[in-house]
Amino acid sequence: MPEKYVTRFGSLENYEKGRIEIINDDPRHYAFSNVFEVASISKPYERVAVGINLEYVLEALRAEGTSPWFTARHDESVTVFDGEVEIRLQKLGDGDADVPDQGSVSLAGEPSGPKMGVIRARHGHMALLPEGAAYQFHADRPGVLIVQTIQGPETVFKWNEIARA
Repeated sequence: MPEKYVTRFGSLENYEKGRIEIINDDPRHYAFSNVFEVASISKPYERVAVGINLEYVLEALRAEGTSPWFTARHDESVTVFDGEVEIRLQKLGDGDADVPDQGSVSLAGEPSGPKMGVIRARHGHMALLPEGAAYQFHADRPGVLIVQTIQGPETVFKWNEIARA
């Protein structure tokens, strides 16, 4: 008889700490994190790396209130893992930001270019954060976002805190 598997969706308020089964290796070679746990110990919109592959990174964000404006010289994507978020998109104006070649950066203020629109996303929705645009998140209640990007100046590493939690 085949094994029966049950899928359980986590949330910021209700998650189970994950575990990893290591076969013939040392568990200290791995950092295993639960994005809900990471978001629960993070500041709102702190971009904490939870996965990395070469220069690409997955950042867990605690969505709560209104974020600063962010931008990048490359496309990024965001997936809502918990809650609902409004994503405000606006074109950059001349001199709005000194944007590094890789990774996202927060802007000092609001971008001066034209508004592009708003995306309202909830659990399971994914949205593109296009190159050449600024974006801002807003969540009325705490939630969890995962941003796929390239490692940059906003990426925060908490491997020791995550692995020991």
